[in-house]
Amino acid sequence: MLQIKPMTIKDEAQVMEMVRDFYHSDAVDHVVGDQVLHRTFLDAVGQEPSLWGLVLWDGGQAVGFSYLTSFYACECGGKTLMIEEIYLKESCRGKGFGRQFFRWLFQEYPQVKRFRLEVTKANAGAAKLYASLGFVPLEYNQMILDRE
Repeated sequence: MLQIKPMTIKDEAQVMEMVRDFYHSDAVDHVVGDQVLHRTFLDAVGQEPSLWGLVLWDGGQAVGFSYLTSFYACECGGKTLMIEEIYLKESCRGKGFGRQFFRWLFQEYPQVKRFRLEVTKANAGAAKLYASLGFVPLEYNQMILDRE
C-alpha cells in the first residue's frame, strides 16, 4: 500500500538518487545541473513556501517522489496545483502507485481548480496514465527566461 509523506532533510540520499535518475530520463528534455537539483531539494524541505516535496513509500522503501507548487490561474479562476515532478522508480511502475498518488492528490487538495503537469512526447507511458486520469493537453508553447 502506497504511503505519501512530506519530504524531509533525512530523505536527502534516497530522494537525490531518484531526482538524478528522473533528470537523466526521457521525462526531461534538457540538462539540469546537479547544483540546481540539490538546491531544489533543499528548498522543498526548507523554508521556501512555494515548493514542497513528497516521498512515496511502499513499506519501508522509497519508491518515488513528487515536487508540488501552487499559483492562481486566471484561465480557470482559481488555484492551480502544479505537479512539478512526479517520479516512480522503474521497478515500481505498473503497480498502480501512480494512480494511487493522483487519487490521494485529488482528495488532499479539494480547493484546487486545476491540476497541471508537463510531460515530454518521449514519456508515452506517463502521458497514457495522465490521460486515463482525465488530464488533457494544453497546447501552449512555453517560453522561459532563466536568471542566474
